Amino acid sequence: MPNGTHVSLARQSPERVLDQSGCTIFHVDMDAFFVAVELRERPELIGKAVIVGHPEGRSVVLSASYEARAFGVRSAMPMVTAMRMAPRAVVIEPRHDAYREVSGRLMALFNSVTDKVEPLSVDEAFLDVSGALRRLGSPLEIGALVRRRVEAELGITASVGIASSKFVAKIASTRCKPNGMLLIEKDRTVEYLHTLPVQALWGVGAKTLGVLQRLGIFTVADVAATPVTVLTKTLGASGRALHELSWGIDPRPVSVVRVEKSIGAEETFAVDTFDDEILTRELLRLSHRVAGRLREAQLAGRTLALKIKYSDFSTISRSKAMGAGIDSAGQIYAGAVGLLRALGPRPQSVRLIGVRVESLESIDSAPLQFTLDRRDDNGRSAEVVGDAIAARFGSAKIVPARLLRPAAGDRESPKNS
Repeated sequence: MPNGTHVSLARQSPERVLDQSGCTIFHVDMDAFFVAVELRERPELIGKAVIVGHPEGRSVVLSASYEARAFGVRSAMPMVTAMRMAPRAVVIEPRHDAYREVSGRLMALFNSVTDKVEPLSVDEAFLDVSGALRRLGSPLEIGALVRRRVEAELGITASVGIASSKFVAKIASTRCKPNGMLLIEKDRTVEYLHTLPVQALWGVGAKTLGVLQRLGIFTVADVAATPVTVLTKTLGASGRALHELSWGIDPRPVSVVRVEKSIGAEETFAVDTFDDEILTRELLRLSHRVAGRLREAQLAGRTLALKIKYSDFSTISRSKAMGAGIDSAGQIYAGAVGLLRALGPRPQSVRLIGVRVESLESIDSAPLQFTLDRRDDNGRSAEVVGDAIAARFGSAKIVPARLLRPAAGDRESPKNS
């Protein structure tokens, strides 16, 4: 096995052969994905504390190198907190188009190994390789192949967890990071799980952890030894689920996911705002981002949704059926502005605004929505030309002139993207 590969703790002696039977579920997770993509073009930063995110305003950490994590930096942490923890870290502005491009190639790589792939996010997925054993070898051989191909073809590294169930495979990939591989034998799953702290179980966050610790439950073995009636009395239905996981019971299959259910984008403002000009300008920018992703995926949606988060963190959403599929920024923007105006006077300043297109279908099966106004068709045609220019020249894009000139009160412009 390659360097960095881990094996189950159940393997107790060098002469014992690892039993791979029944271990056909993989959880493959990239290591610090956004950072890894950036370091391909900036190799001089390898080995240094690197953070991907916007350095200003109320932005959050999108990704952190393991060197930055050594200082306590974590994804989703406020950037101001991260910079206090690692003041000398190199901060890189995110490039979401680059991450989506690498993600698409990653999922294509997975699908070349097996036709049973369940994506969880842009950089991780469950794989069921039971149908690939005869073609590609044992689970460990397939895992090593996946890791080699990810590094050779994408220039990043992956950690691979291998087990007989999704839950245990996810634990395995987490325990072997970064750049490792861990197989947990089917017959020794319970033995392995019972060596772990209780927070290793799905669903045990800070609140549940406190409840369990007050019951004297600190390990997975403690959960397994606790009567189900006690757990359900304390935690409700989730108590039974935790008990089953503590015994390695997770019958869920890998569910093949082919099409996104929705595509959206949202932004948090650096300063909360009442200004309609700022809100509608941001909706225009978000509409172009969503429309581009829809056309890239060859999808159109029949439902449009608007999301608003106020300064007190209360959130409202409004949606409308569009009648036929939409994939143009003009249509999305017009619908989103209509939903915004229908809300009437805002009771508080706005912290976040977002737009989402739902009820997605392939454009081959979903007729697009057009009107008799030639300007609608001209607008979409211009966006398609912009797609072609971006595809050929990278970061080059065609955007409305309104997005090129600073808005009044631009100090309140959003910082996340």
